[in-house]
Amino acid sequence: MALEPQERAEFINAYTRTLVTAWSDEAYAARLDSDPRAALAESGLTLPEDAEIVIVRQIPEGHEEGNIDVQVGLWEIGLATGRYEFHIPETPVVDAAELSEGDLSDVAAGCTYCCCPCCCCT
Repeated sequence: MALEPQERAEFINAYTRTLVTAWSDEAYAARLDSDPRAALAESGLTLPEDAEIVIVRQIPEGHEEGNIDVQVGLWEIGLATGRYEFHIPETPVVDAAELSEGDLSDVAAGCTYCCCPCCCCT
């Protein structure tokens, strides 16, 4: 079941909120492990009562770059099967306190930036 563009945007926003909150709030990160349904709902990801929720902290090989398309695909699988898998890696090694929420959102979405204005960055 492919998401419509608006649904995709809403999911990405809620998933990004989940990552940013998990990386900046230890209590929220702990709730993701102890009561994932409630924690995800706080970020706007409301799941059916009978949904199976899997929080993956060790990201599978090939998915380490935080590719948002992988997570969107997992969400679409969840909509079809009732098994929702969320890749929520441990807090990044960068000092998140020095980053803005926009910077954290970019990291969550897998955006990278280059320091030079070359053709690969445009």
